[in-house]
Amino acid sequence: MDNPLVYIVMGSKSDLPVMKAAAEILEEFGIPFDLSIMSAHRTPYKMIECAENARARGVKAIIAGAGGAAHLPGVFAAFTTLPVIGVPIKSSISIDGWDSILSILQMPGGIPVATVALDGAKNAGLLAVRIIAAFDKNIEQKLAEFHRKMGENVEKTDKEVKEKGYKNV
Repeated sequence: MDNPLVYIVMGSKSDLPVMKAAAEILEEFGIPFDLSIMSAHRTPYKMIECAENARARGVKAIIAGAGGAAHLPGVFAAFTTLPVIGVPIKSSISIDGWDSILSILQMPGGIPVATVALDGAKNAGLLAVRIIAAFDKNIEQKLAEFHRKMGENVEKTDKEVKEKGYKNV
């Protein structure tokens, strides 16, 4: 995409089933993004170039998902001053996802990576939306509407439960 506001990057194609949730959220809010597969280990020069040039391309936030040792979010953060949101992914080589969680969560002082839950790409997308909404009134209004609809859905579910005779606990 020519003018993405968000980069979604992941270490391998096997991460795509998780990371597509971030793309779907950005699409829902009409936020342009670029989705790429790159590796901190296998394509380090591509990753560095992408990170270093992101701001010049107009990118406002980066969502980086990785499984296993999960170095991609942290290494990305080392090469940009943009906010990086890390998505730990439970991969086939994972130790129940803990290796990914800790690799992203335990960044050294000075290189922060905002970390969402294991396989939490939807929330990573929403965090990127919030970052953009801080400076874009139109996106902020869409986000407020999104929150309002979530509340309505909870109220609707509550009403349905009560109509079926269940009591509040």
